[in-house]
Amino acid sequence: MVMGYIEPAPIKDKENPLESMMSRFDAAAKLVGISDEMYDILKVPARQVIVGLPVTMDNGSIRVFEGYRVIHSNILGPAKGGIRLDPAVHLDEVRALAAWMTWKCAVVDIPYGGAKGGIACNPREMSAGEIERLIRAYTVQMLDVFGPDRDIPAPDMGTGPREMAWIVDEYSKAKGMTVNGVVTGKPLVLGGSLGRTEATGRGVTVAALSAMDKLRMNPYRASAAIQGFGNVGSYAAELLHERGVTVQAVSDISGGYYNERGIDIVAAMNYRNTNKGTLEGFTGAEKISNEDLLALPVDVLVPAAKEDVITDENAHTIQARMIVEGANGPTSASADEIINSKGIMVVPDILANAGGVTVSYFEWVQNRIGYKWTLDRINRRADRAMKDAFDRVFETSQKYKVPMRLAAYMVAIEKVASTYKFRGGY
Repeated sequence: MVMGYIEPAPIKDKENPLESMMSRFDAAAKLVGISDEMYDILKVPARQVIVGLPVTMDNGSIRVFEGYRVIHSNILGPAKGGIRLDPAVHLDEVRALAAWMTWKCAVVDIPYGGAKGGIACNPREMSAGEIERLIRAYTVQMLDVFGPDRDIPAPDMGTGPREMAWIVDEYSKAKGMTVNGVVTGKPLVLGGSLGRTEATGRGVTVAALSAMDKLRMNPYRASAAIQGFGNVGSYAAELLHERGVTVQAVSDISGGYYNERGIDIVAAMNYRNTNKGTLEGFTGAEKISNEDLLALPVDVLVPAAKEDVITDENAHTIQARMIVEGANGPTSASADEIINSKGIMVVPDILANAGGVTVSYFEWVQNRIGYKWTLDRINRRADRAMKDAFDRVFETSQKYKVPMRLAAYMVAIEKVASTYKFRGGY
């Protein structure tokens, strides 16, 4: 091992996320009936970049981090996808997430391809200065990859508006002019969009309410459990609560919190915001485990934490009437058959959490035209885009008599494949 080199953590999950994504892709591709040639085109990433990032740490030592950027597709338009900082980041995970972005953008009908980036590091053990130097080093290495017409990063796990501002600055210095549109999820003063922070959670809510309508469920008589109380889970909880749903359980890294009569979501958010970002010690509910939360007999289960929390080992314990996937890949491929056999409707990740990339697209459009939209206009357009996408997927599901997940992949694959055919290949 080279001195100071930060080796990516080994894959801990039972299932490789790339294999999980590809198994769904394979099944949907067969139903759509694409050719073998088109299958080969869509399964292989357009570009994969691996870089070493030497960074001077606060103590004067130099550590080398490994960074990735995968562009899965740019058939529909410039690639789009977040950048995550996490010790467990590895190439297969980034490749899977990049492909998910391709299908997600296609499902909600926005002119983007899919990409994802990651750096193997633990931001919780780094100072703000160390993270800044790391992000700037990563940006320099990606100057020929990023661009408002080529590849547009955004925040993901471990990154936020601060990191996006550093990318804008470093990229703009290299180009000799301010290029706000190179990223989305920026601070408002740098050209960020109103509504972006809560966009993913809002989209999850629209997807959940659309599904409840199809199942003829009254929100005011419905209950929900939400795993994950970060940006996605907390806003989904708040908005579902506003629409009358009784949110009986929420959770974060400190564990789960259950109250059969309903948790005061505003109080929980305020507690988290004043308690170092965690619900640890929250007294408005009974403490339970994250596993217990997943098995609660609620109407709506929203896994909004991380990948593979529902697997073939615990899928049989799920009692919810529907699962609305706020996180990317929260249900492993091996769990699909079990979930489907129980008659549980699943609103898949590439549809349910697409509200974030939809408003990111709106941010990019505003940057391109040099104009800002009102929050009301953004929310109305985002809600309409999510509702239209849900209806397209539901209609496909009914037409082909397949689960919503397969239907979502079918809609996405058909759109990308048909676009490629019109554009033509070599």
